[in-house]
Amino acid sequence: MRNITWYVHRLKAMRFGEILWRTQQKFLQRKEYKKYYTQNLPVTEIVINSATSALSPDYLRIGLEQSCTNTELFSSLDLFQGSFSYQQYKKSWNAGFQTENTWDENTFSYKINCAGRIDIGDIRTNWELNRHYQFSALAKSYYVSGEKSFLDELTDLFQDWNHHNLFLHGVEWTSAMEIAIRVNSWIFTYCFLCMAEKKHGVEYSITNLKNQLIHGVLVMTDYISAHLSRFSSANNHLIIELYAIAMSGILFNCKRWKETSLKQLTEELVRQNYKDGVNKEMSLHYQTFIMEAYGLLMLTMEKNEIKIPDIWYTYISKMSEFVADCCGDYGETIVFGDNDEGKILDLTGKHFNHYHYVLELMSCVLPQKYNKTVGFYENIRWMVSREQLCRTKKKSAYVSPDAKCYREGGYTLIKDQKRGIFIAIDHADLGYGTLAAHGHADALSFQLFFRGVPVFVDPGTYNYHVPQGFRDKFRSTQEHNTICIDRKNQSEICGPFLWGKRHQVMNTEFSIKENVFLLKSKIKYDDSFHTRTILIKDNETFEITIFDEIKLSYKPQIIEQVFMLGSMCTILNNRILCKDNFIDIESTAKRNCQKNEYSEVYNQLLPNTKLFYTVSDVREHTAKIKTSIKFKES
Repeated sequence: MRNITWYVHRLKAMRFGEILWRTQQKFLQRKEYKKYYTQNLPVTEIVINSATSALSPDYLRIGLEQSCTNTELFSSLDLFQGSFSYQQYKKSWNAGFQTENTWDENTFSYKINCAGRIDIGDIRTNWELNRHYQFSALAKSYYVSGEKSFLDELTDLFQDWNHHNLFLHGVEWTSAMEIAIRVNSWIFTYCFLCMAEKKHGVEYSITNLKNQLIHGVLVMTDYISAHLSRFSSANNHLIIELYAIAMSGILFNCKRWKETSLKQLTEELVRQNYKDGVNKEMSLHYQTFIMEAYGLLMLTMEKNEIKIPDIWYTYISKMSEFVADCCGDYGETIVFGDNDEGKILDLTGKHFNHYHYVLELMSCVLPQKYNKTVGFYENIRWMVSREQLCRTKKKSAYVSPDAKCYREGGYTLIKDQKRGIFIAIDHADLGYGTLAAHGHADALSFQLFFRGVPVFVDPGTYNYHVPQGFRDKFRSTQEHNTICIDRKNQSEICGPFLWGKRHQVMNTEFSIKENVFLLKSKIKYDDSFHTRTILIKDNETFEITIFDEIKLSYKPQIIEQVFMLGSMCTILNNRILCKDNFIDIESTAKRNCQKNEYSEVYNQLLPNTKLFYTVSDVREHTAKIKTSIKFKES
């Protein structure tokens, strides 16, 4: 029944043009089955047309800094902050990860269903290994050190991957965006090998590997061009795909790739982002994901004297402001919506703070700087000259205000006078386009950090597919710090990346007067209205009053005001203990607690307490809950 419902809503999300396009894609897939799949060849041996094969690469166009210093030699690839061992999985290209089962490497890619495969595992987890960050990191390490062991390991891994992942065989060819990230890794691998040849001398193994890489990049770029995400699927995926085509266009000086991709990237930047700097997917992670692509491309365009459209500076400056505003003074970051820890470039294999890295990247390409550090991240030191880093350090710094309301984007961010308390309130739409693929049912929820410690938390993502039910749980209304009516969602979940009926934001008001902040926002769903008023007084003590008014067209069984506590917080009667500090919390409704869990890192869970205040005797279809929160420092 769930599958039928999914198909019905998926068709509703499409217009006639999309249905026609998807039909054309099916015919294209049949042709590709005969032309490529039946050949049983790796991507490095696929025959390409004469126009494409005539293209000539020049690694200098990517413009890596050959004198980069303070680099790390590759030792291991971090897989979701230690969730899985790289040494255990380094050649397990088709591992399920969450189970001992594997994805079949011989099936035609278009015949594989990757979603919800609890019998195998979460496909996003598998794709991390197959984005080939380790390839570029190994090539870099060989260039820096001259140690042949790095080149030998790279060659061994490269040949093994191509042996087990023939073109259009298996799950590694099911997503054009994943291929695009792989293209980026292969381009950087090629550039480092070219630099290594110049530094350490020519070896047959390097020349052969370079030729295979370049051939693969040409085939994959052509393939991406024919399979761009479109219509309802044209979200961050399309931007990453276009980025890869643009980078290939610059590497090969291919006019058609450059012109087509840059034109569409300009269109998508405006289409997928609000003017105030908030990405319409309602996910800070996916915002910085696409910002990284634009930032890396802008650096490469500058080196090749390709004009960067003025509108890129306008939009990306605003987007950088929003990301900077979401970062607190203690290293914390407020993140709503999905977060699968995706990135474009990784030249070390080690985990790094993607939000701060992207802000540092933006500091190098925009008139202002948005991060305290400049040149801290190795990726950037390879892409930016010492002279440009010095100029970046001298730029004026953007300073986040104590409070800012993004009315169009739908978020309000407030820091107290001491900048120790950081609260963010969500009054945004569900997500982008007809799918809203990465949004959560979290309208009017909030998050709060105290001196960098999470007090009231977002449930996170955990992962996209395994175990069954977790995807829906972590996106659900009852797992967010908002009102939940009869344990139903504000918006209708129809699939892992698909929503049906959505909540509507009716209006939002925000004001500041003498250290008093007032936010009032109203939403509608299922003929019910929820108005949340948040009053914040920042005087001798920091006080938050949350007043929820719910008006319904029916008599509900139960209304819950949810507070998801961070893992370092415990509840003691009407107090929350946060390290050595007490936070008083009192409500007009009945208090309840239960053990729960949330996710700060993809594939990892943390235990926590779910505090919720309930009203079960609702009269005249109206309910009101008032809760006060007071901070007392030790």
